Amino acid sequence: MAVITYREALNQALREEMSRDETVFILGEDVGLFQGSYRVTANLLQEFGEKRVKDTPIAEGAIVGVSIGAALTGLRPVAELMTINFSLLAMDEIVNHAAKISYMFGGQVSVPLVIRTPEGGGFQLGAQHSQTLDVWYASVPGLVVVAPATPADAKGMLKTSIRDDNPVMFIESEGLYNTKGDVPDGEHLVPIGKADVKRPGKDVTIVSYSKMLLLALDAAEALAGEGIEAEVIDLRSLRPLDTGTIFDSVKKTTRAVIVEEGWRSYGVGAEISALIMENAFDYLDAPVQRVGGVEVPMPYSKVLETAAMPNKQQVVDAVKGTIG
Repeated sequence: MAVITYREALNQALREEMSRDETVFILGEDVGLFQGSYRVTANLLQEFGEKRVKDTPIAEGAIVGVSIGAALTGLRPVAELMTINFSLLAMDEIVNHAAKISYMFGGQVSVPLVIRTPEGGGFQLGAQHSQTLDVWYASVPGLVVVAPATPADAKGMLKTSIRDDNPVMFIESEGLYNTKGDVPDGEHLVPIGKADVKRPGKDVTIVSYSKMLLLALDAAEALAGEGIEAEVIDLRSLRPLDTGTIFDSVKKTTRAVIVEEGWRSYGVGAEISALIMENAFDYLDAPVQRVGGVEVPMPYSKVLETAAMPNKQQVVDAVKGTIG
């Protein structure tokens, strides 16, 4: 088992799937000569050539539109959008076409497309380049939406996503690319729609995903020092959502805190909170708590940006609030 970065894990997944299946190809802005804005596609152009690693114009609608056409004709495109903020320029293609074609044609065709795109703040990129929009896509039937937090899950879920016959929004956090972790050797696949208990506990359930998982684990470590054992669940997949793992944990701990980087209103935390209330209300000893970003466009100022994003103390306080 090797210790590698999140970006290296993604690169390995792409290389292995392109070697395994000649119908897999990559396209996007600067994915070839420049080797990707975040170096995820490093050295793939040299290895697989221009036919399978294609630099595109700055036109997200065209990138996704071409990818849908390629998927419909038997290929398995992996489209890279430089940031989820730019995916808004391809919203029609993603929501009105990729997500709906199979349904509208009675399942006679499929759209085996992966759209890789990073999201999140913390890098002083301003309000238009720092958004967390995963919940927008998670609300759309017909799309698969995943957001892995660890290098092992990133590699395993990207390989699984490429093999899936449905359109997949594969959402990466800009804050995770340099993080390191153990990645199993050999063939490594992680199922879509299955959450993972990253830390067992008995006193409270903390549900999170993507970069916020690291925050949740840090908070759980701090709480353990005060005698509070938090169980930390990594959703990994937003659609489909593994409600069973969440409910089983809440029934055991009787308390829940949901942590997300995005805005609280209409967010992932709101959805999970409602599901817990509908399906595990009788087990709760306290109201479900939510931790999310401050509901403002992301400030450019480093001090203000930091203040707008969730932090460990907020998670600790939320947990203590449920325990009283």
